[in-house]
Amino acid sequence: MVPKSESESRKLLGRLRDTMAEDSAGQARLDKITHLTADSMGTEVCSIYLFRDANTLELCATQGLKPESVHETRMKLGEGLVGRVARSGKLINTADAPAAPGFRYMPETGEEIYSSFLGVPIQRLGEKLGVLVVQSKQAREFSDDEIYALEVVAMVLAEMTELGAFTGEGAALKARHTQAVLFRGATGQEGTAMGQVWLHEPRVVVTNLVTDDPEREASRLREAVDKLRVSVDEMLAGAMGDQEQVDVLEAYRMFANSKGWLRRMEEDIALGLSAEAAVEKEQSQARSRMSQVTDGYLRERLHDLDDLSNRLLRILTGQGRETGAEMPDAPILIARNIGPGELLDYGRRLKGVVLEQGSVGSHAAIVARALAIPLVIHAERITNEALNGDLILVDGDQGVVHLRPDETVVNAFRDKMAMQAKAQERYASIRETECVSADGKRVHLMMNAGLMADLPSLVSSGAEGVGLFRTELQFLVRNQMPRRDELAALYKRVIDAAGDRRVIFRTLDIGSDKVLPYMKPQEEPNPALGWRAIRVALDRPGVMRMQLQALLRAADGRAMSIMFPFIAQYEEYARARAEVDKVIAREKRLGHKVPERLSVGCMLETPSLAYASDRFFEEVEFLSIGGNDLKQFFFAADRENERVRRRYDSLNVSFLTFLEQIVKRCEASGTALSFCGEDAGRPVEALCFAAIGIRTLSMRPASIGPVKSLLMRYSLTEIRDVIEESRVRGEQSVRQAVMEYLRDSS
Repeated sequence: MVPKSESESRKLLGRLRDTMAEDSAGQARLDKITHLTADSMGTEVCSIYLFRDANTLELCATQGLKPESVHETRMKLGEGLVGRVARSGKLINTADAPAAPGFRYMPETGEEIYSSFLGVPIQRLGEKLGVLVVQSKQAREFSDDEIYALEVVAMVLAEMTELGAFTGEGAALKARHTQAVLFRGATGQEGTAMGQVWLHEPRVVVTNLVTDDPEREASRLREAVDKLRVSVDEMLAGAMGDQEQVDVLEAYRMFANSKGWLRRMEEDIALGLSAEAAVEKEQSQARSRMSQVTDGYLRERLHDLDDLSNRLLRILTGQGRETGAEMPDAPILIARNIGPGELLDYGRRLKGVVLEQGSVGSHAAIVARALAIPLVIHAERITNEALNGDLILVDGDQGVVHLRPDETVVNAFRDKMAMQAKAQERYASIRETECVSADGKRVHLMMNAGLMADLPSLVSSGAEGVGLFRTELQFLVRNQMPRRDELAALYKRVIDAAGDRRVIFRTLDIGSDKVLPYMKPQEEPNPALGWRAIRVALDRPGVMRMQLQALLRAADGRAMSIMFPFIAQYEEYARARAEVDKVIAREKRLGHKVPERLSVGCMLETPSLAYASDRFFEEVEFLSIGGNDLKQFFFAADRENERVRRRYDSLNVSFLTFLEQIVKRCEASGTALSFCGEDAGRPVEALCFAAIGIRTLSMRPASIGPVKSLLMRYSLTEIRDVIEESRVRGEQSVRQAVMEYLRDSS
């Protein structure tokens, strides 16, 4: 029978603690735990299966099955009842295991004589480590009390595994946080970096799992919860007026005052867990539920509970974010996610950033681009695996991260970085040279920017100006709307720093994945196609007018270029342009200087705008193709979706043909045209865009050298011929033909 009383449960946990404290090898500890658990549960069998790799479980210890099957019996994720538990993260309880769906007979274990099966996942904070199983000959389902007891043992096993209590020979018993790990994520910002891990939120380490004094632990828990509630109330008091932050903190307060949450942790303590272990047990279950939930609202609430549990653990352990550790010389920031303000606080000290979450258009990605540091997103589980100071290699070009790499990988990575550095030296030699192709065609190379810190790159990169200055960063990093005079002062510093080089300011581009901290988020089924950018500005013109006033005053009589984002039809441009005229008239009435020359243009990011009336092309003074958005709408492929976004090539014949149509319309109307986006900074793509007639390209500063170098070496006329020949042959993409031409011509 399972322990019925609290004292018996504490006795089992106490014996587990004693086993952990013994000076014995990991295998011996595992063997003793299976014996203790089977004895306490009154079952003939207790077995522990641990992952030897991401897809394979290995029987690492057993009481009751054949001893020779230990470290020999293995199964794939999802294979057999044990594999099903591991894959789903949910328990299986059956009185007739051979008849259960997915059952797999393993003759080497001798388990065929056991009918009853109870398997629970061994997992810590959502990370699956293995499966704990009990079996008996008697055909029966295990009771709720027995299930709970086994779950507590599994939780202690998970913590002991994290603390390195079961290290030994073989892949399944390898020491944690010591092996080389490869993470395949997605590119948030290109570039490469080598450095040491710096965790944005250092892991809370729980070492006291079991208690002999439940009353004292329950008292510690209640005191910590009281402190947590006070801190949430204080944060709420300081957040008044910031509705979104208030909403989050109200959810925190609801959880902090939840009687059910506190009661479950107190019940765990009564059965023998320490206060910290009880909190982490609840947190692990919340993370497990989080991975199963598809509803966005519920996932956010579970994330709130997870964050609150972290705060409670820090109160109990005294382990704050400031651990006393010194930031390494070449820090690579590791985080689940991070806000733009926090990332800016780190600034250029960082060599790179790796996030478990994030998106290519997120606030963090925008700041990483502005800081010119490599960013990899969607690196799942890296915060569980990485430790402060670990060697880490970040390949933002490929979206790959090497944690604790072996010497071979390090040497290859160093070679790659050395080649890039050598190339940069070569690019520096042509920095002051005009970009003219081999057949005499002039191409203008501009840079994208969003921070004052970007402006020194105007000189060092050789950019001819700023083709896109993102103005939303100044709005995103604050908890309240910036004032007009603050913006005017910032924009003036940008213009001053640029000197005689042109700067094109894009007005506020918010919505979709860029939500202001002080703006109520809009629940939309497809935000990329929703209320964003110019649509927000025209519906809420007050902010746009304030920003336009700031821009005009920053010019202080000098030339000014303003660009509106996400224009989909002529009427939107006409209304936005009318707002500019109104602001100019008002500034004149107030006696303020207005720009000596004002150019007003817009981003072409939707296919619809390419088919606007001739009147639009005649009125707009310049157009900038927003390649990132235009490509996703042209191919109907969400650029945040890794499954589809890489399927569609920028050098696809249909896309290039579409771009050529835009070029012809702009040539007919005399409208200046540029291309802005990631593809503008990719040398082969840039070469093709220039060949079809787009002679101004705007990109990140680091891309200007490689793009200029390639453009100056080849004839655009010949590249145009290669594109045309590829089109005539009916090829889907011109990439292969262009690459073959470049190889043959080099």
